[in-house]
Amino acid sequence: MESCPIRPDLARLAAGFLAAVILSPVALFSQPAVPPKPAPQAAPEAPIEVRIVARSQERAGERVFATGDVEIRYGDFLLFADRVEYDLASKDVLAEGNVVIQSGRETIRSERARYNLDSGLGMIERASGLVAPSILFEAETLERKQAGLYGLKKARFTACTQPNPRWSFSLSKAKLRTDESIEMWDAVVRIKSVPVLYLPYLRYPLKERATGFLTPQIGFAGVKGLSFSQSYYWAMAPNMDVTIGVDFYLSRGTGAGLEYRYLFPGGTKGDLNLYYFIYKKEAGAARPGSSSIIRLDHTQALPLGFTLVANVDYQSSYAFLREFDNNFQRALSYTRTTQAYLSRSWKKFHLSARASRFETYFSQVDDSNVSTALPDITFNVFKTKLFAPVYFSLTSSLGRQQYGWKSEYDAGTERRSSRLAVRPSLSLPFSSIPWITATTTVTANLNYYGQSLDPETGGIVDEPLFTRNLVAAVEIVGPVFTRLFYGRDGGARLKNIIEPYVSYSYDSPTNASGRVVTAYGFFRYHQMSYGVTGRFLFKGADKRAVEVFSLGLGQTYYFSPEDGPLSHFQVDGRPPRFSEVAGTLRFYPQAKFSLDASVAYNPYYNSLSSLRLSATAGSKPEGDFLTVTWFSSRNSWVAGVDPELIALYNRDQVGAFGGVRIPGLDLDLRLEADYNVKDRRLLYTGAQLTYHYQCVDILVDVRVFHFRDRPDTQVRVSLGLGSIGQTLDFLGGFGF
Repeated sequence: MESCPIRPDLARLAAGFLAAVILSPVALFSQPAVPPKPAPQAAPEAPIEVRIVARSQERAGERVFATGDVEIRYGDFLLFADRVEYDLASKDVLAEGNVVIQSGRETIRSERARYNLDSGLGMIERASGLVAPSILFEAETLERKQAGLYGLKKARFTACTQPNPRWSFSLSKAKLRTDESIEMWDAVVRIKSVPVLYLPYLRYPLKERATGFLTPQIGFAGVKGLSFSQSYYWAMAPNMDVTIGVDFYLSRGTGAGLEYRYLFPGGTKGDLNLYYFIYKKEAGAARPGSSSIIRLDHTQALPLGFTLVANVDYQSSYAFLREFDNNFQRALSYTRTTQAYLSRSWKKFHLSARASRFETYFSQVDDSNVSTALPDITFNVFKTKLFAPVYFSLTSSLGRQQYGWKSEYDAGTERRSSRLAVRPSLSLPFSSIPWITATTTVTANLNYYGQSLDPETGGIVDEPLFTRNLVAAVEIVGPVFTRLFYGRDGGARLKNIIEPYVSYSYDSPTNASGRVVTAYGFFRYHQMSYGVTGRFLFKGADKRAVEVFSLGLGQTYYFSPEDGPLSHFQVDGRPPRFSEVAGTLRFYPQAKFSLDASVAYNPYYNSLSSLRLSATAGSKPEGDFLTVTWFSSRNSWVAGVDPELIALYNRDQVGAFGGVRIPGLDLDLRLEADYNVKDRRLLYTGAQLTYHYQCVDILVDVRVFHFRDRPDTQVRVSLGLGSIGQTLDFLGGFGF
C-alpha cells in the first residue's frame, strides 16, 4: 500500500481535496441547533448514531475491526481509511492507511490518526489538509486540541490556493485557530522552495483586522545605512486598532512609532500618530538631541448638537523632517499646527469657537513666523428676510491674537491684540430682469479693541479703542449671455454661459485707524472689482447638466490707493491703483481628464506673479494615470519694495506623479519627480514597483532625495503574503 510522503507537494493539495469532497458518498454540513419547544417535560435527545461501512468487519468484545474502504459517519464527522479499530465504549478511533477526515469545512489527509468521536480530540500523523478559511498545510504531527484549535509540529503551510502556490511557511511548531490565526515558531518564508526570510515568531492572521506582526521592510540608504522596519497590528475592538512599529537605521539611530485609529457611534472618529527618534552617537561627537512627531485628527459629536474638531501637526525638529521624512511634500513644509474648533449650527444661527497656533519656519532667515488665537469666537445670523425685499444678517466675533517672529516672542516684543467686532448688514436683492441680478448691501463695522498703538511711540499699550464706519456695496451680475448647442437627435447638449460682473464697495474712513493693532496694517477698501466668467454645461445621457469648462478673469481698481491693501507697495513713488489681473481655468470633461489653472499678472512690472497648474489623466485606482503640477510664485510687489525679500517668496517648481499597470507581467509601476525650475535642479525622484506574483506582492521602492544637505538614495523592499499586511511607514508615503 502506498503511503503519503512526509512532505507532499502543496501544489497538488487543492485539487486533491476538491476531488476527495466530490467523490465522497455524502456531503455533510453542520446544522444549527433547533431551540426546544416549551413542554412540561423535555424529551431526552436521541444519541448520535455511529455508522461504519467497510468491506469486512469483525467485533471482539467492545472493539470493532474494519478493513477495506472503511467509512465512518458520526454527525457531521466523516472518516475514510484502509483499516479502522473502533472502541464502542470510549468511541476512540484508530485509523491507518490513506486516512481522510472531513468535519465541517476541514479536510485532513494522513497516514495514521487517533481520534475520539465524542470530544473531537485526536493526534494525526503525517498530516496534510485544508482548514478554514483556505489554509493548505502539511505536518509531521497534527493535534486537534479542541474544536477549531490545532497544534502542528515540523509543518509547512500556505494560504495561496492557486494550482502552483508561490509561497509558503516552514516552521518547527505552530498553533492554528481556524478562521482566526496561526502562531508560528522558527518560521522560514519561502518563495517557491527558496528560503528568503527567517522569523523566530510570527502570527499569521486568517481574517481581516487580525492582531499580529506585519511583514517587515528592509532597506538601505547611503546616509542612514542598512535599515529594518517592523510593525505590530493590534485589533483592539471592531471600532479601533493600534499599529506599533520600530525603525532601525544602522548608521543614524532608532525610531519608534504608534498609530491609533478609532470610530465611535455618533460621528466621533480620529487618527493619532506618535513617533520618537533617538540618534546614534557618532565617534568623537556628542549625541544629537532626540526628535519627536505628534499628529492628531479628531472629530467628536458633543451634546446639544455641538461638534469638536481638533488638529495637531507638531515636530520638534525641522532638520529631522528634512533628513528622515519620506513624504517629499511634507519634508519641505516647515509648519507646526495646533488648533481646536467647536461649532454648532441652528436654522438661522451659527456659533463657533477656535483656539489655534500656527508656526512657519523660513530657513533663509532662520526664524519662524508665529500666530496664535486664544480664543476666537464667532456668532453669525444667516440672511433672514425682515420684510420684502429687505434681508438682515449679522457677523460678530470676539478674539485675542498674538503674532510675530519667534525671535520677537522670545524677546517679549510680539504684537498682541484683543477685539470685539459686530457687523450688522441689510441687503436688497434685485432679480426682476432674468438676465441680470443686483444686490445692494449696507454694513456697519463696530469694533472694540482692548489694546491700541501709542500715537507717539507706536508701541502697544493697554488703552481701549472703539472704531466705527459704514460699508456700502453693490454687486451686479449681467447681462448674462447664453447659447445652446444641439446634438444630432435635436436635443440640447451644450450650453454656453457668459457672465460679466462688477462690484463697487465704499468703505468710509475709520476713526483713529492709525492706532489699530494689526499684523500688516489697517486698510480701507474703497474699490471696484470687475471681470467676466464663461462656462460650458454638458447634458449627458442621464439628462443631468454638468459643468465641464469654466474660464474667469478679474481685476480690482482702488479709488483710495493711499490707504488701500497695496499702499505699502509703491510703484514710481505712488501706491498702485490697479490690482493684479487674476485668471482661473477649469476643464473637467466626463472622460478621465481634468485641468485646473490659476494665474496672476502684475501690469506694473509686466510679469506673472503666480501660476498654478494641475492636470490629471487616467485613473489612480485603475493603475494608469498621470498628474502634473506646476507652481510658480514671483511676488512682484515685494520685489519692487525690497529685492532681498524675494528669496522668501520666489518659487518655481514642477512635479509629476504617474503610474502604469502592465497586466501581462502583473506589474504596477509608479514614478514621481519634482524639479526646481528657478535653481535648475532636481529636488526629488522616486520609483515604486509592485510585482503581483499570484498571492505574493513584492514591492521595491527607490527614492532619491536631492534636496537634502547630503543627497540620499534610499532603497526599500517588502513582501505582501496573503492576509499579512505590510509594515506601516510612519515617516511618509508615496505620491501627492
